[in-house]
Amino acid sequence: MTAILIVLAIVLLAGLWLVSAQRKLVSADELCKNSLSQIGVQLNSRWDALSALVELTKGYNEHEYNTLRDIIAKRTTVGRNSTAAEVNAQEEKISSVLRQINVVAEQYPALKASEMYSKTMEGVNQYENQVRLSRMTYNDVVTKYNRLVRMFPDSIAASIFGFREKDYLQEPSGKTEMPSMH
Repeated sequence: MTAILIVLAIVLLAGLWLVSAQRKLVSADELCKNSLSQIGVQLNSRWDALSALVELTKGYNEHEYNTLRDIIAKRTTVGRNSTAAEVNAQEEKISSVLRQINVVAEQYPALKASEMYSKTMEGVNQYENQVRLSRMTYNDVVTKYNRLVRMFPDSIAASIFGFREKDYLQEPSGKTEMPSMH
């Protein structure tokens, strides 16, 4: 009888631990999804600001305007179920559009000097800073989540319930290079 009670107590404790570990993993996973969703909101705001910049280029270079408008039309939405790779791909598209807008602005000093261009570019930079902070937050949350998934004994519950490590967001290419001072 005592042996049965001991076995039942062990099974009960193991069950309670399993439920607790699963809840902890779900909570960490939801934080990752929420952080990714926040990045999506910031990216959409950046896309909107870039769209306004593209509209400003229309009167200066029709070909660039059409090219940039086509790129913006192909953007995808980043949400809570997106992957780090999808966020990184959106960053690359945004960086490409921004580089092209800067080339047009350099070719047309009147565009670059316009008040509307300056204000819109300030908005783009503000959203870029918000995205940078959101990316840092996401990577911090993913670090905590990945620790849960990988560290014993929670790694047992993670494998039972199908929790897998998440990828980190990478620094967009070209962002680590020093700008030219010429």
